[in-house]
Amino acid sequence: MQSWTGHPVPRLPGTGRPLALYDSARRGIHPTQPRGTATMYVCGITPYDATHLGHAATMITFDLINRLWRDAGHEVAYVQNVTDIDDPLLERAARDGEDWVVLGMRETALFREDMESLRVIPPTHYVGAVESIPLIAQKVTELLEDGAAYRLTDGTGDVYFDLAAAPNFGYESHLPRAEMLALFAERGGDPDRVGKRDPLDPLLWRGAREGEPSWDGGPLGPGRPGWHIECAVIALSRLGDTIDVQGGGSDLLFPHHECSAAHAERLTGRAPFARHYVHAGMIGLDGEKMSKSRGNLVFVSRLRGDGVDPMAVRLALMADHYRADRQWTDELLKSGQQRLARWREAAAPAGPSGMELLGRVRERLADDLDTPGALATIDAWVDAALAGSGDDTDAPALFASTVDALLGVRL
Repeated sequence: MQSWTGHPVPRLPGTGRPLALYDSARRGIHPTQPRGTATMYVCGITPYDATHLGHAATMITFDLINRLWRDAGHEVAYVQNVTDIDDPLLERAARDGEDWVVLGMRETALFREDMESLRVIPPTHYVGAVESIPLIAQKVTELLEDGAAYRLTDGTGDVYFDLAAAPNFGYESHLPRAEMLALFAERGGDPDRVGKRDPLDPLLWRGAREGEPSWDGGPLGPGRPGWHIECAVIALSRLGDTIDVQGGGSDLLFPHHECSAAHAERLTGRAPFARHYVHAGMIGLDGEKMSKSRGNLVFVSRLRGDGVDPMAVRLALMADHYRADRQWTDELLKSGQQRLARWREAAAPAGPSGMELLGRVRERLADDLDTPGALATIDAWVDAALAGSGDDTDAPALFASTVDALLGVRL
């Protein structure tokens, strides 16, 4: 699948600091320690609607990780998927009387435009579920042959993962079983499905149904893959058995990331699947989580259409810490716009030390992406520069390169 077009990232003097991130599995901040190329898998969109600010905040979070690893001298292999076949896509297409393929292609194209406008570095591999179906079917067959999966006996052709084959299941989310069951039902699972060995067993392969698209699954028969196995197989095929970061929004921690890690670990015999499980907080509007079901989405494309500078949107979404659930407001956007204008005004003939600024921004971001601290550091430098303080004639150019390379903000 085609990704979006990237922008040049300035090279900064010196070397960035090692990055530490909060790991959901260990419930603490730990250094990332890439062994050679840094590897990251981020769950992408199911393309049945336009990119909203929750998507944007998540993608900006992992874009910052990408930038900081690069600044520290690492090569980065970054993979993102597109779930271009799944129930929500089919349901939206049926509701609107539209071809599901056309809907998916259109919304994926709009997502690319939004990411490019926000200056998100494109993934090394941008991979669709449909193009991965032969490999996914092969891996589901391996799990069946290994005894880690089973077929239902109701004639549907559905195949489930047996959680008895994942004795460490739950180590990532640390949730009690009752909460797991509730979230599983809320987030696409089927705990009440008759014939399953465990209500939490996740679907690996959905047998063909009349009126639904299906593909040749070889020994599995016709059908299409489940959601969790899709991400596990795509990540393993592009990044290897163990990755540095598996990322997404906090709503993916369970069941999606927990299940995909269980699948990957059973397929490879290695654990943990990721050295860091990193989750971005949710974006809300008017006191509620922003979601399609609530109909309270703010779309990036609509903001762009209204003439809002995407750099102001990016700054607004970085004003609070990435792990915090936070609200999108007119005041937040206005603050981002004012900050952007003031930063752009600071391209003066001279300013305070640019190298000191770079060092302080690197320090803040290396500490679990402390964007509020980084923005406050830059604001203080801008205030001093606009007041005529400092005589470093190279500082304005280095300031602009610093915010471009590390924060993705083009002045």
